Amino acid sequence: MIRQFELIENIKSYDPNADEDLINRAFVYSMKAHGSQTRASGDPYFLHPLEVAGILTGYRLDGATIVTALLHDTVEDTLATIETIDDMFGSEIAKLVDGVTKLSQIEMQSDHAKQAENFRKLLLAMSEDIRVLLVKLADRLHNMRTLHFIQSSDKRRRIATETMEIYAPLAERIGMQEMKNELDDLAFAEINPDARNSVLKRLDFLREEGGGLIKRIVDELEHELDAGGVKASVSGREKTPYSIWRKMQLKDVSFEQLSDIMAFRVVVKDVDECYRALGVAHNIYRVVPERFKDYISVSKPNGYRSLHTGIIGPERHRIELQIRTQEMHDIAENGVAAHWIYKQGDPSKLTEGRQYRWLRELLEILENAEEPEEFLEHTKLEMFPDQVFCFTPKGELINLPRHATPVDFAYAVHTEVGDRCVSAKVNGRMVPLKTRLKNGDQVDIITAKNHTPSPTWERFVVTGKARARIRRFIRLKEYDQYVELGHAMIERAFLEEDYPFTEKGVKGVLKTFQKETVDDLMSEVGNGHISARDVLESVYPGTRKKAASRTANVVPLAHARTHYEKSDRAGIPIRGLIPGMAVHYAGCCHPLPGDRIVGIITTGKGVTIHTIDCETLEKYNDEPERWIDVSWQDETDIKEAHVSRIYLTVLNVPGSLGDLSNVIARNNGNISNLKIISRQADFFDMLVDIEVKDVKHLSEIIAALRATPAINSVERARG
Repeated sequence: MIRQFELIENIKSYDPNADEDLINRAFVYSMKAHGSQTRASGDPYFLHPLEVAGILTGYRLDGATIVTALLHDTVEDTLATIETIDDMFGSEIAKLVDGVTKLSQIEMQSDHAKQAENFRKLLLAMSEDIRVLLVKLADRLHNMRTLHFIQSSDKRRRIATETMEIYAPLAERIGMQEMKNELDDLAFAEINPDARNSVLKRLDFLREEGGGLIKRIVDELEHELDAGGVKASVSGREKTPYSIWRKMQLKDVSFEQLSDIMAFRVVVKDVDECYRALGVAHNIYRVVPERFKDYISVSKPNGYRSLHTGIIGPERHRIELQIRTQEMHDIAENGVAAHWIYKQGDPSKLTEGRQYRWLRELLEILENAEEPEEFLEHTKLEMFPDQVFCFTPKGELINLPRHATPVDFAYAVHTEVGDRCVSAKVNGRMVPLKTRLKNGDQVDIITAKNHTPSPTWERFVVTGKARARIRRFIRLKEYDQYVELGHAMIERAFLEEDYPFTEKGVKGVLKTFQKETVDDLMSEVGNGHISARDVLESVYPGTRKKAASRTANVVPLAHARTHYEKSDRAGIPIRGLIPGMAVHYAGCCHPLPGDRIVGIITTGKGVTIHTIDCETLEKYNDEPERWIDVSWQDETDIKEAHVSRIYLTVLNVPGSLGDLSNVIARNNGNISNLKIISRQADFFDMLVDIEVKDVKHLSEIIAALRATPAINSVERARG
């Protein structure tokens, strides 16, 4: 436990000009404010902010940050206010305390939405001053060190999981590797104690078996480097139990197969010496293939710089060497806190540069996400540690998570580039947008001015920024379509009961449905969450319902949409709607232009289009209000391909599948899916999905298939 005078001595040791009076006043104020409060351990509560301040002195942080640590819980847990802090300690410290303050015990509640909202507010605070995050991480570190005092196992596990998913990745993102390792290991001990104990036992066995192995390797490395003309300080360490266990899981290997349980750091005076030391090591020892990484030439997103190489080192042990300068070493251990020292404590300089680009990208996710939980989901994606490094045609480095695609790359360059992306070249070759990028790829994004994101992109993008933006576009597109559809449904409901439709009447019932605008209400009707008849009966209470036997023979939508664009076609337009949004085609009957069709209101999906003879329609016979009379537009206007399904029995002879595909291709069809559902000695039964223009086009293909000797029978599939 650190004492007041020790705290002052620690600060003075690296900052002789620190305001000792300010720190002492903060110490006294915090101690009095917390009074007799105690923690789960039974210790006085004031010891917690004192320990947090002590942790931060270990990172040589400025006086304002230390004062913030002493005061960080006063506003939440005592009668103190931000105004009082401002009056007594100044606006800078008040702003920092306000940013760090946990909001109404929000962090200690199990509600996932509240956890997400808390993290969102933390992000906003730390985007203005990174010291907010430093205090928050030190606060979490001390809480994890004392986690075992909490009685509830569920609460301990929740805090540990939150630490591993959010706070440890944040520490890594700002380069504070030692803090990240401790947070991970403390959380690992709570979440999976058996696995951690197993790794620790194996490490103990290795130490006993090897004796002073690390010291012997260090001595030999220093001797060999010195003989090669390189003055270096060498140190060795074991990786943490969590780091070892995670690598075993990712690589699916045993403990004995890991080659870098031990890592050795070689610290030299400058960058030239780094590469000289690398040359000496590679000249003396055998190199482990594919284990060399140059993070000096291309640094990590958090500013980490070092040379990594795997070698068969002294005593034929496979080890990892990390070669760096002293400044690189400080930054590798302490990250942004080391930057604080080298940048003379100017917080504005700490948010500059590529290493903090991720923070700006998280803010963009915040703008695009609809709910706090969605923001938290996308943010976790954004903080994955595994990276690939790609380049723009101009040579700018873009770092992305593993398995990233050209679409992720486009959104990383700029949101507008992502929205307008139509295709991509990787290393000069055109590739599909779902291609996974590799280290060193040069990516050229091709854009179109009027292009918009495709909903299908969400299936393969991996960055939170890309996914949040695509989902936002889908929401807005769905909303507009639901508004139009809901408007038509409400107008139809009014006309069926011979009531005049006016927006003024609908505005009068907005409070009934807890909606702010008419469009919001229309959207809820369009997506099936609110019934059009409920709206009608709210506007005209006591409306007499039609007989329950009324069928789906309703007024066509085109006749009801009086203030929308005029059309001489019955039914709603189907062509051009984005699949899976307000209108989509039923997978049971695969309707095609030329079929007689009907629309069914489906909750959460809008309108599902079925053929009029689809057996699925039987279950909606008692719900006539869900039926919509629709029809296709003029077939000459329909340019998109539609999927139809056929059922075939094909001879089991060489070339039969080739004949099948050739016939479909010659008739301008395209096979989108094929599934063999039954295999016999002489025949295969299969379902084939074909992209066609309309019913006539499908009939031509079926006729051609029936004339093919290798095909025994073919018919359009239903259900």
